[in-house]
Amino acid sequence: MSSKFHAKSAEVYEQLMGRWSRRLAGPFLAFAGLESGERVLDVGCGTGSLTFAIPEVAEIGRIDGIDYSEVYVQAARARNADPRITIARGDACALPFEDRSFDRALALLVLHFIPESEQALREMTRVTRPGGIVAAAVWDSYGGMPVQRMFWDTAAVLDPSAAISRRESYFKPLTRPGEMRALWTRIGLSDVTEIPLMIRMEFSSFEDFWWPYAAGEGPLGKYVTGLDETRRTAFEQALRASYEAGEPDGPRSFAAVALACRGFVPEGWHRQ
Repeated sequence: MSSKFHAKSAEVYEQLMGRWSRRLAGPFLAFAGLESGERVLDVGCGTGSLTFAIPEVAEIGRIDGIDYSEVYVQAARARNADPRITIARGDACALPFEDRSFDRALALLVLHFIPESEQALREMTRVTRPGGIVAAAVWDSYGGMPVQRMFWDTAAVLDPSAAISRRESYFKPLTRPGEMRALWTRIGLSDVTEIPLMIRMEFSSFEDFWWPYAAGEGPLGKYVTGLDETRRTAFEQALRASYEAGEPDGPRSFAAVALACRGFVPEGWHRQ
């Protein structure tokens, strides 16, 4: 299984995460670097948040985007008007590309949803040329995502069984500081660097915050739609109280921290 993300609707995903991925794409690309003429791979491209940001940063030669979700792939293809961009359904753990095909292999907010994240990173390294860069970013789910903490802490108070899902969500693979750096180093990448990147998630109202979950998108949405009507209503009311925090409903702004890691592929790297 290449992804544990609960993908249902590209439209809902855009409101759930696509808008924040686009905001994070700029700082991530500044960290990962880009040069004119390069061929770039976007692993877990989703609806194209990173894919379509790449040509805005550098005059690249070609971009290949792959995603496990056919729903997201179709949406990204429908948006694409750049002949340099190709988007296809693919498995991050078995990339359909020859060795040393890319100058950079990038993954934005996807590796923590792949149970075999080490295999995915090895595949990204395999298809990147010596001297090329492999870079990824994941959310700091436990320490840097107050929106997620608000959701799961509220759920666990009302529903003790949610504590299991809360732990899985907080401690997904590679989301603790230093985990990516350790993995990049272990598989043999060089000059490895890991840094935090921060954006802000801004909502116009509780409904703006709640709607993607109510629609069932992503792991949090899957939890919401799995509740019966009584428990779902109670959860919505409690989460609203947490969002509003005693103030009238309206705009709220939350910090969101991602962890980003990059490394260079050394000459002679091989799969182990």
